[in-house]
Amino acid sequence: MLDSLIVPLFVTTDLPPDADLAGFGELLAETVRELGGGYPGSLAGRVFWLDRPVPAGQRPAAEGELRFAGMLGHLTATGPGHTVRAVVGDVRRAVGAAVAERYGDVGVTPAVFAIRDQDVRDRTPDTALPLPIRHTTAVLSHL
Repeated sequence: MLDSLIVPLFVTTDLPPDADLAGFGELLAETVRELGGGYPGSLAGRVFWLDRPVPAGQRPAAEGELRFAGMLGHLTATGPGHTVRAVVGDVRRAVGAAVAERYGDVGVTPAVFAIRDQDVRDRTPDTALPLPIRHTTAVLSHL
């Protein structure tokens, strides 16, 4: 029997204005494949832009202004003895390092939160892009 912990997650970060949203999703999916103490993880979810609304009559965002991206999904950490707190901490460190390596200093460390499963279902925008899934487990088939 497979021993896994499934954690609903919300990840947010600033990205350069020319960043590719699908590329950000791929980065997240690849980053969690090997977490912290060397345990495997997989991520199923969707990425989207969280751009600030621009009311009529206001000028658009300044050229070069960072864009705010988000991901809602489910992380599966495979192996025994994981806690939500430890897994979220491992994901936070791994995603922070990956974003800094790919995009440079974006001024803020990505935020990674464990959330309610219902929030993943209710708050994921219809326009969000799915993350690439390469190595999934049977545990994810119901998500």
